[in-house]
Amino acid sequence: MSATTLPAVPLADSARLARALSRGERARRTRALALTLPLFLFLLFTLLVPIGALLLRAVQNPEVVQALPRTSDALDGWDGRAQPPAAAFAALAQDLSSLREGSDAGALARRLNTEASGARSLVMGSYRAMPLPAGLSNEAVRDKLLEIDGRWADTKYWQAIANNASRWTANYLLASVDFRRGADGAIERMPDDQQVFGRILLRTFEISAEVTLLCLLLGYPLAWWLSTLPARRANLLMILVLVPFWTSILVRVAAWIVLLQREGLVNKTLMAASLINEPFTLLFNRTGVLVSMVHILLPFMILPIYSVMKSVPATYVRAAVSLGSPPLAAFFRVYVPQTLPGVGAGALLVFILAIGYYVTPALLGGANDQMLSYYIAQYTNVDVNWGMACALGAILLGATLVLYALYRRVAQADLSLG
Repeated sequence: MSATTLPAVPLADSARLARALSRGERARRTRALALTLPLFLFLLFTLLVPIGALLLRAVQNPEVVQALPRTSDALDGWDGRAQPPAAAFAALAQDLSSLREGSDAGALARRLNTEASGARSLVMGSYRAMPLPAGLSNEAVRDKLLEIDGRWADTKYWQAIANNASRWTANYLLASVDFRRGADGAIERMPDDQQVFGRILLRTFEISAEVTLLCLLLGYPLAWWLSTLPARRANLLMILVLVPFWTSILVRVAAWIVLLQREGLVNKTLMAASLINEPFTLLFNRTGVLVSMVHILLPFMILPIYSVMKSVPATYVRAAVSLGSPPLAAFFRVYVPQTLPGVGAGALLVFILAIGYYVTPALLGGANDQMLSYYIAQYTNVDVNWGMACALGAILLGATLVLYALYRRVAQADLSLG
């Protein structure tokens, strides 16, 4: 048989075909970009831009340098120990006199008060006494300011000004982990009586870990039971698992307040059954926080585990049992390792959601049960210290990213071993 020869394609037709294919590929990419662009813009303006603004605000420090530019220059080179030169007092009086509105002085006073207690009244009192008579020498201005308020002789207020004489600062981030800058500008640990955020961060991780463990202990058996049921019954019961998603968190917390109070349904039931002689204290402590948070976050643990369990063939365990393995040993040695990806995903999801909780600990917990998000809200709504609030938010963001990176590394290690 003779070989069939294909007709030769003219060079011009080949070039037109290549151009047509290229135009088709560009059109496909353009359509794909047009379809994904709205989602990208949505994520950009609702997630990436706010996160960038949060991180930027955590290191911004505009209040002092904008309100006291001359004072900042006069303190350049000051050792931070002896009383500042008289020129610094004169520059301070000139800067306070140049403030246009009382709100500018208020912002300056609030910022310095976070560094040195009492600075708010000191700055506002001195601002109201401005301007000083013209023609005074630097020494006379110094004496006049000390006459207005003798606390200007205390170097801690001048140190607060000198430490914030830059538009960018790491002071907020340092304070969020219980560090600060000393009089010489070196980073040092805060005194023991001022170290608060380390304990709060540790408490946040502790509560989140407890909630994650309780959700795992409750969610794993339930997810396994659902995975063994026929699809119709499993879907029906899964609706009950998802019921909390259909109710506001605030409503659920209010319901737990009703149930857990001293005269609530839980204590009345236990007393009616003669299990206790007096009501338990279940509210405004760690117990109420854990119960409510586990109730809210339990579906986030069940769903990832259930989705993985549905993909595990039941024949594996039966095969292990048929080969002589005890049923319990077969379950833990054959079945459980195959569900670990779902366990890891559920635990990570629950833990990350838990470390940012605010409403539940605020309403059900006591003073020693408040998490880091409570103090972020405090700095935002009460103290109006956006820099500190953003620094604490950056700490939570960093913790979340570290946890996710650790999870990815562990998951990749498990895959490589598998």
